[in-house]
Amino acid sequence: MAVAVQQSSADNLLALLKEDDDALKLYALQSLNKVVHEFWYQIASVLTSVEAFCEDEEFSHRELAALVASKVFYHLGELDDALSYALGAGKLFDINEPSEYVQTTLDRCIDQYVQLRNDTAEDGKAKPIDDRLSAIVERLFERCFRDGQFEQAVGIALEARRLDKVDQAVQKAPDKVATLTYALRVCQNLVISREFRFEVLRLLIKLYESVENPDWVNIAQCLLFLDDAPEVAKILDKLLKGSEDDAILAYQVCFDLVENESQSFLTKVGALLEQHAPRTAAPAPEQAEAAPRDGAAEAAASEALPNGVAGGQPAADDMDTDAAAAADAAPAISLTPEEQRYVERYDRLKGIISGATSIGLYLEFLYSHNHADLQILKNVKTASEVRNSVCHSAVIFANAIMHSGTTVDLFLRENLDWLSRATNWAKFSATAGLGVIHRGHLSQGRALMAPYLPRNGASGSPYSEGGALYALGLTYANHGHDVKDFLLQSLRETASEVTQHGACLGLGLAALGTEDEMVFEEIKNVLYTDSAVAGEAAGIALGLVSVGSATEKASELLTYAHDTQHEKIIRGVALGLALVMYGQEEGADTLIEDMTRDQDPILRYGGMFVMGMAYRGTANNGAIQKLLHFAVSDVSDDVRRAAVLNLGFLLMGVPDQCPPIVALLSESYNPHVRYGAAMAVGVACAGTGMRSAVDLLAPLLTDAVDFVRQGALISTALILMQQPEAKVSAFRKRLEKVVGDKHEEVMARMGAIMATGLLDAGGRNLTVGLRSASGYFRRTSVVGLMLFLQYWYWYPLSYCISLALQPSALIALNADLKLPRMQVVCKCKPSLFAYPTAVTQEAASTAAKVPTAVLSTTARAREKAKKKEAEKSAKAEGGDKPASDEAGTAMETDEKEAGPVGDKAEVAKAKEPEPTSYKLDNPSRVVPTQQKFVALEPNSRWAPIHKNRPIAGILVLKDLRPGEPVDLLTSISTVPQAAEGQAQANGPPAPANQQEPPPPEPFEYTPT
Repeated sequence: MAVAVQQSSADNLLALLKEDDDALKLYALQSLNKVVHEFWYQIASVLTSVEAFCEDEEFSHRELAALVASKVFYHLGELDDALSYALGAGKLFDINEPSEYVQTTLDRCIDQYVQLRNDTAEDGKAKPIDDRLSAIVERLFERCFRDGQFEQAVGIALEARRLDKVDQAVQKAPDKVATLTYALRVCQNLVISREFRFEVLRLLIKLYESVENPDWVNIAQCLLFLDDAPEVAKILDKLLKGSEDDAILAYQVCFDLVENESQSFLTKVGALLEQHAPRTAAPAPEQAEAAPRDGAAEAAASEALPNGVAGGQPAADDMDTDAAAAADAAPAISLTPEEQRYVERYDRLKGIISGATSIGLYLEFLYSHNHADLQILKNVKTASEVRNSVCHSAVIFANAIMHSGTTVDLFLRENLDWLSRATNWAKFSATAGLGVIHRGHLSQGRALMAPYLPRNGASGSPYSEGGALYALGLTYANHGHDVKDFLLQSLRETASEVTQHGACLGLGLAALGTEDEMVFEEIKNVLYTDSAVAGEAAGIALGLVSVGSATEKASELLTYAHDTQHEKIIRGVALGLALVMYGQEEGADTLIEDMTRDQDPILRYGGMFVMGMAYRGTANNGAIQKLLHFAVSDVSDDVRRAAVLNLGFLLMGVPDQCPPIVALLSESYNPHVRYGAAMAVGVACAGTGMRSAVDLLAPLLTDAVDFVRQGALISTALILMQQPEAKVSAFRKRLEKVVGDKHEEVMARMGAIMATGLLDAGGRNLTVGLRSASGYFRRTSVVGLMLFLQYWYWYPLSYCISLALQPSALIALNADLKLPRMQVVCKCKPSLFAYPTAVTQEAASTAAKVPTAVLSTTARAREKAKKKEAEKSAKAEGGDKPASDEAGTAMETDEKEAGPVGDKAEVAKAKEPEPTSYKLDNPSRVVPTQQKFVALEPNSRWAPIHKNRPIAGILVLKDLRPGEPVDLLTSISTVPQAAEGQAQANGPPAPANQQEPPPPEPFEYTPT
């Protein structure tokens, strides 16, 4: 039997390389190729000889020598040389070999190929690519197709800009839809070049349409990104004319489009769709009628009118009467059943595209599920100093955010005297806060603000009027066609720069992204008056109106910023330019270069935000390097702070990468850099609850500088929004401590108060929603978050955070856009995502209670009186005199020993195991981290029309049993949780019998 002998050295084989016979050399190279990974260090000593064989054209085994040399260079760490010789090895380099050497060399091969392809695309000049390199890449694609690794092939093809291979991978994949979905996700998150991303999206649209059952939701999202409104209108028209399922799918497509909040795009789609509709179609309901009229939200709004004002807009019944009269006056035209069905579907769809349907649903949900704890606000108000205007404004901000979109202004009504202490700009901010509370209340928004709005011939406080106009913009943000004319008129008629300031901000928010030329010119006229206060708002408003348009007027605005002497105007214009360049990526490079090289630090500050907005969420390496450079080298603290802060905007697409990148900056000697690092983490990781982000902010919560602690508190609140209470409870206690500490600096207390409001935003039903369900960034959210960060210079801009807040709700609709009474299953413990426990008055007073000292003389007097009463009662009953001890002389307190917590039944109930799953009614709160646990019930009657969509947001369902009767909810407010939400909105619930509790039983006290 032969025994294999393990070779211990390669010296004998290396000696054969010196022989003249090629056969011996061949044998030596074949043997060395087998043992090169064990004896590469010995072969390295004769590597020059092996390289000489590769270059010798007369040597017939050059490829084998190249393969051996490649493996030696791999072990030496020279990967480029290893790849070069691997290319020389030709087909001897087996890409199917499962070794670390082959995998590493292939990775290097792909990197070089991708780099050469990208350089060619960026420079426009063809870079020479080695044919041998291309051949290996082609072989790699063939291997992926053969092994069924189609997603890997798509990833390599997108990196190398090989659209032909993307097409080939999708066509060969057994599950084309899954491969297309993966390609779309990679395109959204990893494709850096904006132009190439457009090319990929066009290809994906073509491939989606070639599938048997096209995914119209994803197709519409791609067309939105490409700004192709006509094609979207054609798709919707086609779906409306199709089956019932097609119509339901059209509704879901529109709901998802509305969620991206592109007002100008949706306006174009609505106008084009109207051209396809039959001329006999009845006009869609006005947006003013879309909000719930007979629901609880409408009732609360009518009761909450300031100062008893009920006017401002025609009543809903009057509008219905006018509409009915108009309908009667119109000539009656008979419609075929198909046309009538189309008209009904079109009317529903038009309401969705206008945003009225989703706004109305969310408005009523936020009202009925309001769990804002007024006791927290009362405690914060009590702990705040009366004469401190900063804390006063912060409490008003906290109330506005806690009740954002709920239409509940009970706290303000109960504290009118305290609220009236706001003066000047504080009054402006307080009035603007009403717009946050009533955000989305389109039917009564103007009527609610009527007492504060400018009146014809009457002049009120310019601060109240300006704040009210700003509030209108916050209420109608992204849907301002109903108030645009009124805001324009107010802007033209006022001469007060304070009122102009509010009107410009309100008009910019109401016309957000519409690119309305008339609005742009009116605001630009205000800018050119060179008024510092009005000009700052005008600069920001110009950016809001033209957000993301990359208009040619940017150079004109930059020129005016150089001409004016007002720092406020320069800063406003700089921020406006950042908004104009939103999402333009490399298209903004010229403006970025001009602004970042400017001598004016304010324009360099704006240049940082131009970079952050242009490359938001892309994690572009070049932009990150520029921001890091300015963060450590600029002479202005403002610029350095802004540079670090905008890292958050660049990395919001990959939030897990933000904490490691800013970790060193958070330890900087410069407090402005530390503040920027804190806010960058808050922006990038908002609503994620990431442990690494919270850990990074923990040292900054105890920083020596007050504004750094302020930024850390606000950022931590942004990160922990809608997180399980187990994660948040410790932070709530810290906030309570900071707010109540009279020795704490005002800036830190302000941050704690603002953070308190953010944690419970929207009655604990709102969170920062930077992405839509389809994965694209919500433009309004990013813009709102950027403007919120400008509170550093101008407190009223802090209310723009309301634009970034999105309801964390599940609202399921049927084909008629009605709410069926149904349930979904949440496969986790009920306590994990439950609302936090309300703070009761008793608990609050107990926590703040200090034992009252009682003097010994007072104690003796009380005891003597008790003894006399006891003796009298004993004599009357014929009993003996009760025994007593001498009273102590030490000072005593009035504390009493606490009684038992509960009876045995309650203790036994507490020990019962918590269920592992529970059911949620429609509609319910479903926070982002809860979505993975939520699913429809088994054998449910309902199924999502879009299968790949998570069970969250506004979900249109298909009825699997259409013949059976449907139990519908007449209003969201009829859901059982509504009663609890209302109780929370108005304070702790009262006893069921509404009577005082009985007095305690008589007892005798014997002092010890």
